Amino acid sequence: MQITKKEPQIDWQGIDTVLLDMDGTLLDKHFDDYFWEEYIPEIYARQNNISIFTAEDELLAKYKEQEGSLDWTDLDFWSRKLDLDIEKLKQDVNHLISVHPYVLEFLEFCRGNGKKIFLVTNAHPKTLAIKMAKTEMAGEFDALICADEIGVAKEDPAFWGKLAERIDFDKGRTLLADDNEVVLASAAEYGIENLIFVAKSSSHQPTVYSERFQSIIFFKELMAL
Repeated sequence: MQITKKEPQIDWQGIDTVLLDMDGTLLDKHFDDYFWEEYIPEIYARQNNISIFTAEDELLAKYKEQEGSLDWTDLDFWSRKLDLDIEKLKQDVNHLISVHPYVLEFLEFCRGNGKKIFLVTNAHPKTLAIKMAKTEMAGEFDALICADEIGVAKEDPAFWGKLAERIDFDKGRTLLADDNEVVLASAAEYGIENLIFVAKSSSHQPTVYSERFQSIIFFKELMAL
């Protein structure tokens, strides 16, 4: 069933703080999909002398065990779990890391309108470092915050209260954009009012709108409000 897009309705006069996810929201998730679903299975299959199909099945089961937890994005955890140097392997294919269209313009728009901008990600600090080095975006934010520092993943409503202890934001005057509906639901439970779902997280995947949340494909849609 096709989902009707909930068009974004944001009053920028009522926004002081912008919280932005990284992977799938600011950056094309194709890198992560390719890395975990194609590149790692190929290497894991060769290392363990098994077929690519067996490798994919084994890895999928391992991934699902950790989904929604901090270990899900922990490079050191997966290096131990898979006996692979995940950080190095990410560096080997970092040419695939790319910024979504209109993201840099949106960051400039927010800054020009006096908003505080925070990158808030479940990504491991080592992954964050790799991606910021590649995109040179770190200077666009007031701070970069990993869930690893907070102690819980963004899917947990407790994350947002702990985040509020780190940075000062009014949940009624804050906008959060993320490509994960579970994360947006946890933020809604905490009380963040302006929630935007990024409906095209990967340039290689179809657009899928949220049934519950206002959706965008590109950030230029928010700049026009």
